[in-house]
Amino acid sequence: MADATRLTTVDTVTEAGSWLFTVRDAYGEPDEAILVPCDDDVEAWINRCPHEAQRLDVGRGAAIRDGEIICPRHGSTFDSCAGTCDNGEAEGTRLVPVDVTVEDDEIYLTDRAVTFDHEGGIEASEDDDDDVPSSTSHIGF
Repeated sequence: MADATRLTTVDTVTEAGSWLFTVRDAYGEPDEAILVPCDDDVEAWINRCPHEAQRLDVGRGAAIRDGEIICPRHGSTFDSCAGTCDNGEAEGTRLVPVDVTVEDDEIYLTDRAVTFDHEGGIEASEDDDDDVPSSTSHIGF
């Protein structure tokens, strides 16, 4: 498929339950996305609950039950196919979609707003200390 980046296969997503990957926006900023099974197909969503910016897949696969993605923070569930939530803290919100196309069991990233960076999540830099912001102040606490 021209003008598209091959991600993985439908079989891989179906067997694993989800597939995490990193994309970059037009400014080069990274974001995570997940592929999830949807009926006989797959859908892709930004890996973030719209309620509180909680990652849905923290690197061990997204929790999915009965066709719904479960937010690990508050338990809100999102329809895997539509991305909508009708319960819990995230009720009335929708996951941010990422455009993908399936052709002969192969999944391609076709979203023009992002580019594929790599399989897996955003890697924490070695300078990060448990996501605590560093300080440039000379004052110690």
